[in-house]
Amino acid sequence: MKNSLNRINKLNQPSFLASHIIDYPTPINLSYFWSFGALSGLCLVIQIVTGIFLAMHYCCHVDLAFSSVEHIMRDVNSGWLIRYLHSNGASMFFLCVYTHMFRGLYFGSYIFPRGTLWISGILIFLCMMATAFMGYVLPWGQMSFWGATVITNLFSAIPVVGSSIVEWLWGGFAVDNATLNRFFSLHYLLPFVIVGLVILHLSLLHKEGSNNPLGINKKVEFISFFPYFYVKDLFSFFGLLFVFSFFLFFFPNVLGHSDNYIMANPLVTPPHIVPEWYFLPFYAILRSIPDKLGGVVAMFASILILLALPKLNLSWLRSAKFRPLFAPLYWFLVSDFLLLGWLGQKPVESPYIEAGMACTFFYFTIFLVLFPLLGYLETKLSSYKI
Repeated sequence: MKNSLNRINKLNQPSFLASHIIDYPTPINLSYFWSFGALSGLCLVIQIVTGIFLAMHYCCHVDLAFSSVEHIMRDVNSGWLIRYLHSNGASMFFLCVYTHMFRGLYFGSYIFPRGTLWISGILIFLCMMATAFMGYVLPWGQMSFWGATVITNLFSAIPVVGSSIVEWLWGGFAVDNATLNRFFSLHYLLPFVIVGLVILHLSLLHKEGSNNPLGINKKVEFISFFPYFYVKDLFSFFGLLFVFSFFLFFFPNVLGHSDNYIMANPLVTPPHIVPEWYFLPFYAILRSIPDKLGGVVAMFASILILLALPKLNLSWLRSAKFRPLFAPLYWFLVSDFLLLGWLGQKPVESPYIEAGMACTFFYFTIFLVLFPLLGYLETKLSSYKI
């Protein structure tokens, strides 16, 4: 009996791998934009592997953290390469994920029956942002310290429990050694949570099937993932590695901030505190609201609103190729997001304040008013469903 069960299991294992990797039915009309999901997975692997090696030499103490990073850069064999792979890899990771998300917006990957798949992807994005923020604090430079101080202080705007939340985050009454220990522990743990969410994301993807540029579920020709789309993803891997290597070997510090090469000093405030580039659009939304609590709510709402997108959408049409009014609105959203990113690095003064307010208003108007209204009109005007 046991031998029979073992033979059955051996037969089922290859078929499981074949059905999910080799023979996975893939729409024949997928473009290279569908490769950014796989590229994001590659970036995640790079971040985990390099992070494990960095943790072997990092000292999680406010008196030693900055020096330990310099020790990694100067004394550890190939330490500079591992550190730059990790720091620039975070930027490449967010670049791939942002492209993946905006591709999903354009081709309607959040529309039924893929709403749960979209939500799982946004949960991955939220964990990425938390992981990246905590990782930015670990070098314990000037921008690390003051970035942690400013962002954690935002929770004090919450009525009644705000101060208690801030003290809990800090592990005391100021950003100090307990804060650094907590952030290091969570920064090491959260990538493995992301791996779990990625597995869930892939299982939901294979359950519902991949979307395609036409945005239709039926009457699409399918081919096996291997070897056809495997080659396309492999070409994309080499393209990403070329861009990654360009920054890694020629401009390794261009995506960071020079103040973070100065050891943290609680007595000296940098003239202009800015987060990493992938946080800038949401940071601009935070600063555009005059009220502190309102800014915090708006910043978190700008991210969480993506979770509600499957419910906000009222159209059965998916691809923007068949939505002549949605397509220009989508590009207005992309332009608005890029403009918010540019404004996030500017000083808090006129005319950047007014521009940030206008872009924030337009951002929420698109998601809360124009997308639902347009979907309602398309549903009323069309007598068919795709």
